[in-house]
Amino acid sequence: MENNTTIFQDVARVVNLTEMPMNPLEEQVITIFLTLLICGVGIAGNIMVVLVVMRTKHMVTPTNCYLVSLAVADLIVLLAAGLPNISDVVAFWVYGYTGCLCITYLQYLGINVSSCSITAFTIERYIAICHSIKAQFICTVSRAKRIIAGVWIFTSLYCTMWFFLVDTDETVYINGVVVNCGYRVSRSLYMPIYFLDFTLFYVVPLAVATVLYGLIARILFMSPLPSHLSDGTGGGSVHQGHSNSTNKTNKGAVTARKQITKMLAVVVILFALLWLPYRTLVVVNSLIDPPYTNTWFLLFCRMCIYTNSAINPIIYNLMSQKFRVAFKKLCKCRCGRRQAEYHMPIYYSVMKNSSHGSNEPVTEQEDVSGKPANRFNLTDDDTSQLSISK
Repeated sequence: MENNTTIFQDVARVVNLTEMPMNPLEEQVITIFLTLLICGVGIAGNIMVVLVVMRTKHMVTPTNCYLVSLAVADLIVLLAAGLPNISDVVAFWVYGYTGCLCITYLQYLGINVSSCSITAFTIERYIAICHSIKAQFICTVSRAKRIIAGVWIFTSLYCTMWFFLVDTDETVYINGVVVNCGYRVSRSLYMPIYFLDFTLFYVVPLAVATVLYGLIARILFMSPLPSHLSDGTGGGSVHQGHSNSTNKTNKGAVTARKQITKMLAVVVILFALLWLPYRTLVVVNSLIDPPYTNTWFLLFCRMCIYTNSAINPIIYNLMSQKFRVAFKKLCKCRCGRRQAEYHMPIYYSVMKNSSHGSNEPVTEQEDVSGKPANRFNLTDDDTSQLSISK
């Protein structure tokens, strides 16, 4: 009985096949190194974001809920797109038909949910800054959780179409058979689907972000601050005995509000820039024949996508004192020192029900160890901001 090699050689002589193409060694080494580095950092960072928000009471804010949704989506992208790329560049597709369906579905699910989460926190920031009175009733944690649930349900249903659009195909070579995970439909039929995806989850979110962050910038950075942001009245009375301390606190709250808005704007800008090479490539390839498939440029596009999913926790750590302290506590970087080193008070705004039934925001001072301290009234309605006590 003939062995498989002889069979493949006989088939090759009949249909004039060539040898199985192999990726160059330098491409394999660079791909594996960059993928492991980016995905390792990204997976650890996004897990930390989820943990610090879930385990720290004062971190549970509407904005941070959207950041958790973004972190989970980025984790899915790194696990479903990044790690399978390692085996794919070394030994072609090894996950079979079921893996092709599930991995493709999870890739688009993570990508689309991350885009929707960015749009959601952009709208939340706009309401909190430009309509801060209404934000007390609109921008709540419970509403944020409902919106996030809706985003995941809608995107999960939308992405089910990929179960019907992808399939595995086999190519016979002299020295073996190569299995690839590709599209079931022709290129001409796939393009309308791609452009729909491109419009809904890239063009529209960036257009919304451009308009809303422009309006936010006009309020925070270009125009004199409205009375409810600058004088701390918030539409109510100011306690005269504490006017100086209240004004100082309000100034710190406005500064913190600017800082977190800058941080979220950076997240949006990086999303736009890091997805631009891949999105541009697909648009160009839809217009030219044959498509542009330079190996190194494709590698660059993939690394940009993985970097977009990995870089957000780094941005939070660099631009948010709140996240930085929470990350340090989670990592126990100073485990040999006593908790006294963490007695740096953090002010955060929370809505509490008083005995008089007031909905006025109340600020508590809490150290990182979770022990509550002094309480005083604060009229800044932005529940996701903080200011560090001097």
